[in-house]
Amino acid sequence: MSDKKIRFAVIGCGHIGKRHAEMIDRNDESELVALIDIKEPTALGIDKYNVPVFTSLEAFFDAGIEVDVINIATPNGYHAEHALKSLEHKKHVVVEKPMALRRTDAEKVIYKALNVHRHVFAVMQNRYSPPSVWIKDMVESGRLGKIYMVQLSCYWNRDDRYYKADSWHGKKDLDGGTLFTQFSHFIDLMYWLFGDIEHIRGRMACHNHQHLTEFEDSGSVSFDFVNGGQGVLNFSTSVWDKNLESSMTIVAEHGTVKVGGQYMDKVEYCHVKDYEMPELEPTNPGNDYGAYKGSAQNHHYVIDNVVDVLQNRATITTNALEGLKVVDIIERIYKETDAR
Repeated sequence: MSDKKIRFAVIGCGHIGKRHAEMIDRNDESELVALIDIKEPTALGIDKYNVPVFTSLEAFFDAGIEVDVINIATPNGYHAEHALKSLEHKKHVVVEKPMALRRTDAEKVIYKALNVHRHVFAVMQNRYSPPSVWIKDMVESGRLGKIYMVQLSCYWNRDDRYYKADSWHGKKDLDGGTLFTQFSHFIDLMYWLFGDIEHIRGRMACHNHQHLTEFEDSGSVSFDFVNGGQGVLNFSTSVWDKNLESSMTIVAEHGTVKVGGQYMDKVEYCHVKDYEMPELEPTNPGNDYGAYKGSAQNHHYVIDNVVDVLQNRATITTNALEGLKVVDIIERIYKETDAR
């Protein structure tokens, strides 16, 4: 363990930003030096941290506080802007999903990072879940053989308990759409496992969110994988009352597997030639958003990886190019499907 602590500041102190702050505070080799949000600390519940709080990145940088990493957990539409400002001050960046709402903005972030020789860490913490680690090994080892078909199903509930009038959720310029905010983690897992997609076809609709959002709530998308095989994505936030599932079914040459549960947190089916399913460690529960839960609580792995990279002990688990590809895939899905 190094004596030098990695100094972090977090901008955006909502549910996920507070999760970042908590994980930084728990890591023995990291130090939380500041929090940044336009809301009052007491209203956010961040006054428990004995650090200065600022209302903007500019105010924070003007204060001259020494910092190594800026963690960005602001609304989606601000991610690229805040990343670029942090990189201009030659700070490393941890950016929540999605990295940006447009590929061109993600490219600007990567270009700037290369010019100032700083790292950009894209947060895709679902990769750390035991079922994700297991299925990654199954695919990469070749145990499944050729991939024939992949079905990704994401059926969640998001209603007026989530889309509040004073929230950025549901606003197209800040939220971006259902695939960006709700399901980009699962699109990332699909890309991580099978690579890029092409020949995108599909249809989207807004069934019961007309008064809540400025975009679709459901869609069916089909495509081909560049590396071979076909895929289908079905998603909706119109499920009544509570989340149903996030699942991935893989039909392959030597077997069939399904990773499911509400948050793709368990292996529901495994029938593979000459293979016996091992017992996996339990997956962390979903992040708590009051009436909702979201992706798995694996942010400690993200912070650990940042510290390990900056202490020269590891490489980045989810790099900026992978973050860009998720934005690119979602942007192309929206472009190639029927108007929302």
